[in-house]
Amino acid sequence: MHSSSFTEPSPDCPLCPRLSSLIAANRVQYPDFFNAPVPAFGSMDAPLLIVGLAPGLKGANRTGRPFTGDFAGDILYAALAEHGFTHGTFKQRVDDGLKLIDCRITNAVRCVPPENKPETEEIKTCNQFLTQEIAAMRNLKVILSLGSISHSAVLRAFGLKLSHAKFTHGAHHRLPNGLILADTYHSSRYNINTGVLTPAMFDEVIHNIRRIL
Repeated sequence: MHSSSFTEPSPDCPLCPRLSSLIAANRVQYPDFFNAPVPAFGSMDAPLLIVGLAPGLKGANRTGRPFTGDFAGDILYAALAEHGFTHGTFKQRVDDGLKLIDCRITNAVRCVPPENKPETEEIKTCNQFLTQEIAAMRNLKVILSLGSISHSAVLRAFGLKLSHAKFTHGAHHRLPNGLILADTYHSSRYNINTGVLTPAMFDEVIHNIRRIL
């Protein structure tokens, strides 16, 4: 199952024409932004992999680090800090010196999509990177999916049917190779504002994963 190497998509990855053309437009409109496929953050030796959906335009697409620079990251990094998964202080900037401990953060889709909505074909196309990344993580024990699209992307990365495990907030699913797939609602501003997810609910998910590890 394990592969020794993993390579992030190239800065000018052409695999999804709609997304690469959006990045090209963003490079003109926002020349100071990162504007490229956003690489994962954290060590390949981590036992926990957190899988988000895609970079936000003014979050990770701006800063170049997953969940950095937008509301969803504030919730995520606060919970990770609370349970000993970070060292240093999160300040919404890539140069804040923050380090992850026992944890790596990636996205199901590496490039920013229009209106935060990747198309099914784009999720499938980008899945090769997630598949390789998971296979190269030798100490992996738990994968946390933020939202149902991420959950489906992880199942696809293992070659499983979507019916293998139903997305349910707070659930833990055993994958065929012994890994645990944990689910949470995405820590988006929309989910928090509408009460679908509370910081306490999210904190409990991270707490339960820390106990497993």
